[in-house]
Amino acid sequence: MSPSAHIQLSNDAIDELIKRVESLRLKIIQQAELAEKSLPALPAERLACAQNLLHYLALRSEDIRPLQDQLTCLGLSSLGRAEPHVLATINAVLHNLYLLSGGRRGGETADDVFSAFDTGADCLIDNTARLFGAPAEQRRGHIIVTMPVEAADDYLMVHQLLVSGMNCMRINCAHDYPEIWSRMIKTLRSAERATGRACKILMDLGGPKLRLGPMETTPAVLKIRPVRAANGRIRRAARIWLTPTREFFSEMPAADATLALDPEWFSKLKTGDRIRFKDFRGSSRVWRIRDVTADGCWAESKKTSYVANGTVLQAHSVNGDAVAETEIAGLAPQDSVCLVRPGDVLFVSATVEPGKRAILDSDGELLNPGRVSLAIPEVYRDVRLGEPIFFDDGRIGGIVEKCSAEQLQVRITHTRKPVERLEGNRGVNLPDTDLNLAALSTKDLQDIEFAARHADMIGLSFTNCSDDVRALYQHLQKLGRENIGAILKIETKRGFSNLPDILLEALKFKACGVMIARGDLAVECGFVRMSEAQEEIMWICEAAHVPVIWATQVLEGLTKRGHASRAEITDAAMAQQAEAVMLNKGRHIIEAVEVLDDILHRMQGHHRKKRSMLRKLHLATQFDQEN
Repeated sequence: MSPSAHIQLSNDAIDELIKRVESLRLKIIQQAELAEKSLPALPAERLACAQNLLHYLALRSEDIRPLQDQLTCLGLSSLGRAEPHVLATINAVLHNLYLLSGGRRGGETADDVFSAFDTGADCLIDNTARLFGAPAEQRRGHIIVTMPVEAADDYLMVHQLLVSGMNCMRINCAHDYPEIWSRMIKTLRSAERATGRACKILMDLGGPKLRLGPMETTPAVLKIRPVRAANGRIRRAARIWLTPTREFFSEMPAADATLALDPEWFSKLKTGDRIRFKDFRGSSRVWRIRDVTADGCWAESKKTSYVANGTVLQAHSVNGDAVAETEIAGLAPQDSVCLVRPGDVLFVSATVEPGKRAILDSDGELLNPGRVSLAIPEVYRDVRLGEPIFFDDGRIGGIVEKCSAEQLQVRITHTRKPVERLEGNRGVNLPDTDLNLAALSTKDLQDIEFAARHADMIGLSFTNCSDDVRALYQHLQKLGRENIGAILKIETKRGFSNLPDILLEALKFKACGVMIARGDLAVECGFVRMSEAQEEIMWICEAAHVPVIWATQVLEGLTKRGHASRAEITDAAMAQQAEAVMLNKGRHIIEAVEVLDDILHRMQGHHRKKRSMLRKLHLATQFDQEN
């Protein structure tokens, strides 16, 4: 039945609807009661959350769209926003259907029916406050910010983040170490006292992240080139900042390259001198000295230069006399990269030895395949032929052609660019592999002890099943900190599939939330499926009255480069459906927090979770005045 059709329902038709809804209600109650028998032991205040989740799962176990159309035609709830209060919604629909038929259901009053609506929504609000604290003034959503290492000592940055709207500091335990984390926390506490603003601390465990080992290093070669226009003409000469090694090694923002050189040689340089040398490729090059200061001097070059450790620089005066010479030293070796194309073979090795780049012939054809290291034995035990494998957040994908206990042979099937650069320490995803890894690594267990003393929440990375949640809870019990908040990060296909069981186990915690880690999850589920997956996660979590964190690449362009795309702004606006939004670190993070704060404040007037709020529209008011 189409919702747009004009329908005059008879009493018989309404009676049939009543029977359909009553049958649905009975099914939901019966299925939930059966499932309740296997529930873990939960605190009394969590039982209602678990029961509503079970009711919602029962509701969504069949296609009720025809019923929704019929209810909509009567001006009744379509059950489309039943997540926080499933039975209350169904009872309200039944109450109104009975009134339409001229009767009353079981003698119940309207107050009996509609008072239950507040319970579910209030429970989610309470659970959110228990996890993140009170929301900011005029904004329901909470803002989480990942800390860069600079936050350990940069008080002004942390202070500005708090003032701009940060509610929660995220410390990624996959980076830095306890001494740095302690200084971050100390800096935050000082900023809290100065601003009068409270801020929670989330410590995110590294978890069983699949990550490549390092690549072999190659001699450092520094490419220094002028800026050219589209027609190849030079727009600006290359700028080289030269500085004596006995002084501070000052990076100059305007420099295309910075070199620390021998102080004695440097002291002989004058404005107008020329520096002549044979570069790494054997080409003769000349740099002109434009300005000399006590801290360094500026040189310019109109040709591209390749310099390395051992490159001899000869200084010549304006009249051409040789003044002095020195060698470039101190350039750090560079990690090599493995170039891959669709159709190439790539070896993934269980060894801890650095990976090796692919060897190509003079025509660019593959001679020796590249090799990368992934020193996790469980991968080689669990992976099967024909299973997909992805590298670097899905930039590179392939199929496992051969496998052994020592290595995988992967056929590259797609790359985002015709030729992709695969670097060391990049992430790996095996979405179809039943990979059995321990939820908590040895390092995670050490980090938990620190987090239990200093943090308000612990993030469990790569939460795949209820056993993972149970392992975290049991370990925190041993430490006497089972009341700490838990953030369950859903970032694998397996974790997504097991979300209901994960939530039921997580309700043991006094406070818990779910993070939609959209980076890894998109690779695992597929980018097309990702939009649907994040919607389903929010539905299921709302039914359990569990707050959700919207994470990964939120306003990333603004955070890193100072410019947000239209798609990023739209994505940030959608984030208001969650209880919290997470920003990653970047040079423009303070501006990103300010923009996100403004977006969340504006959007909450239009939406509450996934329900549109019909606030007065300026456009409607203007139209009325004009007509």
